[in-house]
Amino acid sequence: MLHRRADQSLIEQTRRIRKGLMGTPLIPLPDEQCDIVAKLEFCNPTGSSKDRSALWILEQAIGRGEIARDTTVVESSSGNFALALAFYCRMLGISFIPVIDPNCNEATEAQLRLLCEHVEKVTQRDAAGGYLRSRLSRVQELLVEHDSAYWPNQYANPDARDAHYRFTGGELIAQAGPLDYLFVGVGTGGTIAGLSHRIKEASPECVVVAVDAEGSVIFGGPPKKRRIPGIGSSIVPPLCGEALIDEVEIVAESRAVEACGDLAAAYGLYAGGSTGSTYAAIQDYFARRRPAARRPRVAFIAADRGHAYAQTVYNPVWQQQLRAEAVQPSDIEPLAVN
Repeated sequence: MLHRRADQSLIEQTRRIRKGLMGTPLIPLPDEQCDIVAKLEFCNPTGSSKDRSALWILEQAIGRGEIARDTTVVESSSGNFALALAFYCRMLGISFIPVIDPNCNEATEAQLRLLCEHVEKVTQRDAAGGYLRSRLSRVQELLVEHDSAYWPNQYANPDARDAHYRFTGGELIAQAGPLDYLFVGVGTGGTIAGLSHRIKEASPECVVVAVDAEGSVIFGGPPKKRRIPGIGSSIVPPLCGEALIDEVEIVAESRAVEACGDLAAAYGLYAGGSTGSTYAAIQDYFARRRPAARRPRVAFIAADRGHAYAQTVYNPVWQQQLRAEAVQPSDIEPLAVN
């Protein structure tokens, strides 16, 4: 990466954007066993926790002279991180090329094509049966094709971790006070790496539970086709190795769908698939481990909202197809989803 003198006007723009951000709310969710609070990260400007890492990565790269006005930012994402980068790059007047795949839902792809002059979409599956490695390969090609290009590399960039340590974690501690448990969905690893360190500084005994999707390989499980974006991975992201994780909960996608319905019915929360996975993990965890005399205080990250999942997670026809595929995977045509 060629470092140039930092563009002071871009630095000032990022400071103005940062000054306008107000943080996200923490709300209590009544429960029979636990005192549960949800950090509504889907209240960020682009609707997910990825706003945290996207803006901070851009801020830091601009400050180091790695991004200037003529830079093209290139990143692999089929969802929230791409949307966040597209939004902030557009506000800063920086070119951005997202590399997406067929699991990107229609609403997200349409928004990306509105905000970005060019969108790359890979269609070839990788050796693990997913698209991540194919996307990363295309990113490397684009970096060579563009004279001045920057890759945020959300899977390994310590700035992604630091964003959640500084902002998400700092807010959560101020809002929630001491915690007994923290449940965090894992995809790129940045959220849990930053949050786990910040939370354990304030509450050393807090149990950090990583939530992963069935079919993800992050914690050593066998790979299989996954439908819900925003959680799980077909690689082991380097940032996951930096997280302070006490326990792991693996959630089937059918359970994530059920939990999304539960959040809507019980609390009026229209949450995305990764949020449903995390809430399902809480339900399943405490169904097996009944709390002792004292009610534990439990926090979780509601990482994304449900609007992008209207035709999938919240669609009864899609739900039925998902259940059928889980029983007879060889007899069901691939679902056109996400």
